[in-house]
Amino acid sequence: MSKAIFQSIVIYRPQPTIRLKQHMCMDKAYDFPEVYDLLEYGYTIHIRLRGEERRSKRKGIPKYRARRWVVERTHSWMNRFSRLLRRWEKRIENYVGILHLACARITYRRGGLFA
Repeated sequence: MSKAIFQSIVIYRPQPTIRLKQHMCMDKAYDFPEVYDLLEYGYTIHIRLRGEERRSKRKGIPKYRARRWVVERTHSWMNRFSRLLRRWEKRIENYVGILHLACARITYRRGGLFA
């Protein structure tokens, strides 16, 4: 993980300032010092610490679990489109168009508007 990864993000987002920081949410796999050093400037870091979930269960503190299954379910739905899964398109514009079409179809089907 390097600074180049965060700088290469395609989606426009406002530049973080000291007054208005951006939030970075990660799971406990990213709980090591290099990540904290990398994200120190400009981000409010939300990383679940290793063993934190176990300790909260021992104390009897009711916590709501992360709903990670929503993302995994959506990725599964996207994998049903073989054209996206195999990446047949050579031009990025065509690929993005198919991606938007797949997302629209998933949204309409999920909303019950399209069979």
